[in-house]
Amino acid sequence: KGGGSDEAIREEYQCLFVVFRNPRTRSIVYNYLIRRLLAMVPTLFFASIICFSVVRMVPGDILDLMLTENDFGSGDPKTRADLQVALGIDKPIYVQYGVWITGIVTRFDFGNSLWQNTPVIDDIVERLPTTFELGLLSLIIALIVAIPIGIYSAVRQETLWDYVGRTVSILGLAVPSFWLGTMVVLLPAIWWGWSPPVEMVPFFEDPVGNLQVFIIPSMILGFSLSAVTMRMTRTMMLEVLRQDYVRTAWAKGLKERVVVMRHALKNALIPVVTLIGLLVPILIGGTVIIEQIFILPGMGQLLLDAVSSRDYPIITGVFLIIGIAVVFINLAIDICYGFLDPKVRYDQ
Repeated sequence: KGGGSDEAIREEYQCLFVVFRNPRTRSIVYNYLIRRLLAMVPTLFFASIICFSVVRMVPGDILDLMLTENDFGSGDPKTRADLQVALGIDKPIYVQYGVWITGIVTRFDFGNSLWQNTPVIDDIVERLPTTFELGLLSLIIALIVAIPIGIYSAVRQETLWDYVGRTVSILGLAVPSFWLGTMVVLLPAIWWGWSPPVEMVPFFEDPVGNLQVFIIPSMILGFSLSAVTMRMTRTMMLEVLRQDYVRTAWAKGLKERVVVMRHALKNALIPVVTLIGLLVPILIGGTVIIEQIFILPGMGQLLLDAVSSRDYPIITGVFLIIGIAVVFINLAIDICYGFLDPKVRYDQ
């Protein structure tokens, strides 16, 4: 109605809200969410088993580290046995897992740090906002850079700006984020005596100061993520622009903005959204290295310190929280499919 005018676009989105207000539609969506949440239970259960068992296969023994740290040596069997009992690691691994998972399910208790004897959940809650902010800013920067450049490169295929965009994406794929971060820290300090700010400032106390701390590491991590997203956006836009219905829209004389943004982009974004879900674990892994380079007190730095000291409860707690985050982010992405593609049905 209106040949793709702004009124027609507004009517289309108003129809989405009207449809969702339908009780049957809401019931279908709620049932879908319940099914997905129930399906997460075995996934997270097996993830917890893997997290708990694999970290204990890391070479090195926490008993040797603790005894050496306190100058007791590691040869006295009685001292080792007493320390095992004190740490609660004298029982079989399946008993330790049962105690650990029971505490999580019943009290959301991830145990205590073996070194500091502080609750693991307190350490995670303290570090989580830093990692969340870094990951969110990196993802926003990646999408802001990747999607517009990918769309423009597809619409202006084989032009100078298309070649520039493709070159930038290849550069982002070729340059590791940890190398780029290291160069950003070292070279300005050597040449101009300047280094990025490293003192953490809470966002609600000083938003500007907080962004000054996060903007450079977020841009570095976002640049690496934007490369593959940019190429996927360009490829899918080229494929969609060659479809018959898009040719028909051009033949009807619609404006380029309407054809690209309304008819082509929505269908081209479906694989891009899927790719974003696959990039989330890579994003979380990237924050571990970037936090270490820029001295950000996030979960990445907490995890590296715990691995070096063999603090098993912290390692398993961080891994499980990351696994929960990945599962819920993929659920959100699956829900987005219904808004991008009307053929997606939640009642199947």
